[in-house]
Amino acid sequence: MKRILHLISSIQGDQSYSIKLGRAVVEKVIEKYPGSTVDEVNLNELDIPHLNPKILQAMFTPGEQLTEEDKASLRYSDEAVKQLLDSDIIVIGAPLYNFTIHTTLKAWMDHITRAGITFNYSENGPVGLLKDKKAYVAMSSGGIYSDGPAKGYDFVVPYLKLFFGFIGVTDFTVFRAEGVKIPGVKEHALEKGIESIHID
Repeated sequence: MKRILHLISSIQGDQSYSIKLGRAVVEKVIEKYPGSTVDEVNLNELDIPHLNPKILQAMFTPGEQLTEEDKASLRYSDEAVKQLLDSDIIVIGAPLYNFTIHTTLKAWMDHITRAGITFNYSENGPVGLLKDKKAYVAMSSGGIYSDGPAKGYDFVVPYLKLFFGFIGVTDFTVFRAEGVKIPGVKEHALEKGIESIHID
């Protein structure tokens, strides 16, 4: 039994390839680990505050020194961190928008990057603290970015892999529904992505 956190960042609703692919990943995880629970979070519905000076200052203020205003600034961050810490497996729906991730996913990432909680500073640099989790990315894109001439324009997978590795999540796998705007490819893009799903 696993606790699954499924993050949705697509703005396409029920038509979204990344949502459909992400839910297929979740289904495969549940097949492998019957009885698993799922916390599906649509980041677009949360009005996540972007990182600002007040939030950043509160993040680096010792707990006993936090004012009520500081605690209010950290409310979303604390909730997001708790959801993350409570999970065993993170499924990240990540459509490629203008070569990178959607701003809601970036905002979530900013809020869960917490020194002393998700990573620590050491003499040899930062050390990720989330060593016991798996991450699966359900990526969708209009073009083909896994290989070929456009590969260098994919700033979704390299960025997410680096980020999750930074917080200690190095068990990282990507599944793609790509070419969803290309005639002759789009008709089978989602099916191909779902067929590629393998849960270790």
